[in-house]
Amino acid sequence: MSTEATTANSHAGDRQPHTPAAGRALGGGGRHRVGRPSQPAGTFGFDAGRLDILDTFLDRYVDDRRMNGWQLAVTRHGELAHVAAGGRRDVEADLPVEDDTIWRLYSMTKPITAVTALALWERGLFSLTDPVSDYIDSFGDLRVWRSGSATRPATDGLTEPMRIWHLFTHTSGLTYGFLNAHTVDGMYRAVGLELGVPDGLDLAAVCERLATLPLLFQPGTEWNYGMSTDVLGRVVEVAAGQPFAEVVQAEVLEPLDMTETVWSVPEADHGRLAALYVPMPGTGDALRYDAIGNAALTPPTATMGGGGLCGTTGDYLRFAAMLARGGELDGTRILAPSTVELMTSNHLPGHVDLSVFGRPLFSETTFDGVGFGLGVSVVIDPVAAKVPYSVGEYGWGGAASTVFWIDPVLDMTVVFMTQLLPSDSLPLRHYLRQLLKAALVDPRA
Repeated sequence: MSTEATTANSHAGDRQPHTPAAGRALGGGGRHRVGRPSQPAGTFGFDAGRLDILDTFLDRYVDDRRMNGWQLAVTRHGELAHVAAGGRRDVEADLPVEDDTIWRLYSMTKPITAVTALALWERGLFSLTDPVSDYIDSFGDLRVWRSGSATRPATDGLTEPMRIWHLFTHTSGLTYGFLNAHTVDGMYRAVGLELGVPDGLDLAAVCERLATLPLLFQPGTEWNYGMSTDVLGRVVEVAAGQPFAEVVQAEVLEPLDMTETVWSVPEADHGRLAALYVPMPGTGDALRYDAIGNAALTPPTATMGGGGLCGTTGDYLRFAAMLARGGELDGTRILAPSTVELMTSNHLPGHVDLSVFGRPLFSETTFDGVGFGLGVSVVIDPVAAKVPYSVGEYGWGGAASTVFWIDPVLDMTVVFMTQLLPSDSLPLRHYLRQLLKAALVDPRA
């Protein structure tokens, strides 16, 4: 048995209770803190005993040494209804998960990028139907994979330009090197585009490298999870005339007071950053993985729209609350309500789900009954999904098993954090919804 597994098991029951305590609904007890509910769970329609079942279920993964630590925050009607945490943010150092623990967001960066871009769109800096080549010249000469090998690919020209809405919706034809599902994925890996980007390349240089590789398919004809949001980040910085990270800061992070959301964790806060873990081959025990995890400690040469931010649960809860409130929080408006409605509508042609329009590969959501909007997945048929979604529920997840969603029907927002890579290591997202919905015994409350 590994050292980290033994330590995790010895602290499996160290869960922070959800006993109500005074504090602001969002961020109570400190700017970066989650806070605690100010009213009993029953006020919001939850059964406290059933919420305990959910928390105990999550603790079981800690007991079984398959997850190091976790944090969950749930709101209803804009108020905290349930907050809980368990396990260790750093097993080896015996450090518990705390309100100010910092987590790697990975692909939960994508909705922040989408909101940043839509804030510029609202000011007329681009149109969703603009060709990407209007902002990145080299994307006017893209080729599309037809057949062949990685060294001798046969390709076709574009039948129509890649457009900005293709980037928002992952229908651009771009892919990820780590998918390992297609010859083109291997071509990405060969040029250093796998789990990260080559040292020394900035965002503009990454996009120039992408432009030399073929697309998986003609833009707009399929859905495939890939580097679309990274390219969208480059469009943002060209349209704004500022570095992408500065635009994100000015349009989203600063207005929402998300002071703990950063591209790299400052040295003074290294102790607050949760360690990253992966399943140990053979046993599934959570094994510390600093080789990738330590990247969060160093400023990146390329700030990527598809991943890279780190932040607290409290910060992300503020971002989600802004969306749930139609683009506004604490008197600060980020987007118009009509823009949030457009963002969270299904943009897949024919209003189909991902099982029809997407390639059956890895993503941060299920495919059956789920469509895709502008940077977020959107539920269109909970029965097809076999998950207790609500119609219109939207959100996204990150590679370290983090996830957030907003349920407009129940006026509920959920943010869950842990650091287990990859996100399909455990069926967390399915069971989170299943057990949380089971705990909501009075949805009219």
